[in-house]
Amino acid sequence: MTNPRELMTAYGLNPKKSLGQNFMHDPNTIEKIVSTAELMPDDTVIEIGPGTGELTASLAQYAKHVMAIEVDERLEPVLSDRFADTSNVYFVFEDILKTNVLSLVGKKDFVVVANVPYYITTAILQHLLEQARRPKRIVITMQYEVAERICATTEGDMTLLSNSVQFYGKPEIVSKLNPAVFWPRPSINSAILRIDTYETPIVDVPSDKLFFKVVKAGFSQKRKQLRNSLSGGLQVKSKIAQGYLDNAGIDSKRRAETLNLEEWARLTRTIAEETN
Repeated sequence: MTNPRELMTAYGLNPKKSLGQNFMHDPNTIEKIVSTAELMPDDTVIEIGPGTGELTASLAQYAKHVMAIEVDERLEPVLSDRFADTSNVYFVFEDILKTNVLSLVGKKDFVVVANVPYYITTAILQHLLEQARRPKRIVITMQYEVAERICATTEGDMTLLSNSVQFYGKPEIVSKLNPAVFWPRPSINSAILRIDTYETPIVDVPSDKLFFKVVKAGFSQKRKQLRNSLSGGLQVKSKIAQGYLDNAGIDSKRRAETLNLEEWARLTRTIAEETN
């Protein structure tokens, strides 16, 4: 018995709407996710949101270790029974946002595969990408429209999220998913997003912390011109924000969504030079 609906019924369980549970059951989608992860025999995988274990079972065939993190403790007997004889799968029943992933994997490189509630995908990506050591690859299912925003490169379409992800890695939509591949069916289309991370951020900045402080300031009032949003976000006078932009060679009348990563990096370097 491997169908999520049957397994949940057998253990007297129902999906929790409060946890945004949509269990993946389509074999072709599972195969696509595993192939996208490009696992090697020595790889360690952190799986986020194993659910009833459909994807877990496939990952275990290709990776040396699978460490699956599940917030719903009701699923412990389901997973423990199902994987009782699978020696390379380990379960951690806690909130991924409170989990020290690096303490689980030690010094080894690792890959993250995740099928998680859509309302926390942004928080999870932030949690994974802002660690001292990032996964070499992330393969995650998410709302299709959010995946599109993450991959945006066109002037006028950039967001705080797209800048944040692209600072650390190269995102790519691998496939669009029909709601029917999940149970219960979500009301929206989904996507498989792959992020290949960089060893160091793609742009040169004096510090990640300052870079994100500047970008967040720029997007703090995204409908306003950069001079005004930076002034408010950085809590400096308008003429000082104007000076930062002039010295970075950026038109102060532009809006945050029109800047690319290199322009944000140049602005960050300018601010660092003028405040030190």
